Amino acid sequence: MKPGARLQLKLGQKLKLAPQLRQAIALLQLNRLELKDHIQNVLDSNPLLERPEDRVEEPAGDGDGEGESSTEVEIGEDYGFDDLPDGFSVAGEAPRYDEFISDRADESLQHHLLWQVNLSSFSATDEAIARAIIYALDDDGYLQDDLETLRASLAPEYLVSTAEVAAVLERIQHFEPVGVASRDLRECLRVQLGTRPSDTPGLGLATHIVEYRLEDLGRHDLKALARDTGFAPADLEVAIGLIRSLNPHPCSRFGSERENYVIPDVYVSQTETGWRVSLNPDSDPGLRLNKTYMNLLRQSRGQDKQYLKDRLQEARWLISGLEMRNQTLLAVTEAIVQRQAGFLERGETAMRPLLQREIAEKVGVHESTVSRATTQKYAHTPRGTFELKHFFSVGLAGSDGAEVSATAIKAQLRQMISAETPGKPCSDQALADRLAEQGILLARRTVAKYREQLGIPGSAQRRRTARMNA
Repeated sequence: MKPGARLQLKLGQKLKLAPQLRQAIALLQLNRLELKDHIQNVLDSNPLLERPEDRVEEPAGDGDGEGESSTEVEIGEDYGFDDLPDGFSVAGEAPRYDEFISDRADESLQHHLLWQVNLSSFSATDEAIARAIIYALDDDGYLQDDLETLRASLAPEYLVSTAEVAAVLERIQHFEPVGVASRDLRECLRVQLGTRPSDTPGLGLATHIVEYRLEDLGRHDLKALARDTGFAPADLEVAIGLIRSLNPHPCSRFGSERENYVIPDVYVSQTETGWRVSLNPDSDPGLRLNKTYMNLLRQSRGQDKQYLKDRLQEARWLISGLEMRNQTLLAVTEAIVQRQAGFLERGETAMRPLLQREIAEKVGVHESTVSRATTQKYAHTPRGTFELKHFFSVGLAGSDGAEVSATAIKAQLRQMISAETPGKPCSDQALADRLAEQGILLARRTVAKYREQLGIPGSAQRRRTARMNA
């Protein structure tokens, strides 16, 4: 042994997933359109797979078992939902999801962003973070999930910190359109201002207004802005003009027609014994093994036999993966419905606080599985069709110590504003005071944030609108 050399023993853990589980994990991530395209691609390339409607009747066999029904063919070991090991939801060598999205004239926001990810110099870990961020965006291109939720959704395959997620998020926000993946209007405008040349007239003041005086700007109170900032009205006009040149909805041109084509993945209905969850029948493509090629596999030799064996294995994994996907989706939805029965019965004001971690613990899967199973998956309920992520909401502590769902608070806020006396709208502080009377303690800025997320203008604009309509 060379001088200075020494033996060192290291203890570590390494998670290695079976290819079947990797396939199931990848299938779980895909939405209905992507899944349909993926299945069709496999059907086009794998002769051992077929749909029932593709079946062509063959002459009866000669009695040696060669002519048995394809439904009786043993397809090997399936990986059922109850047999999954802990943490099975880890993403392994998953397919590139954007490859399964059809090239459409009205390109989706996600497809547009994924295209930019592929052109960027991301590491494997950063690319996984970027994809998690992109799939967490709402219809307006805003990011509703916090950094900790995104971090948890990547574990345990990618053990990253919130700082790493924040760094990738900043890069995504500077993709085209600039401001995408912002967490609120203030951040969206701030990101756009950050891309302007440093010598842009009014840039510094505009940045200050966006960061600290955005509510005052919404009231169009130039005197108050001049008094609080110490700048002359002429300087304020330049800065405000710059802010007005920004786009508060930079993703509005994407996906304008996609809502018209939402097809539910699950149906939720009420029966005499309670709520019932059922899968969309179209979720089961009815794939089966082709009898003709199975017979050919038994008779073939050499390279032909190896080719057919590989296709047989691919077919088995796809059938098992689709079954696992449906079982996971059904189990997750049932757990959500049990928790949010109040919402289904009484509406958004009865929405309970719910985190993905709670559903993961109830179903017995990893939290990232719940994230994949609820992203771009839709449930049709008596109250409408919702993305499964709609049922998750952070809890805010009330005055009595009980948690109240942020979604329920937004619904109450909407009701309060709808019931205002025309021409006499409540300020954000007045709304916060009224919520406090109901035991919900929120800061004025939080009320303003929720109001903006609901698409409701400030009190000054509501007052002007009421006067114009009078």
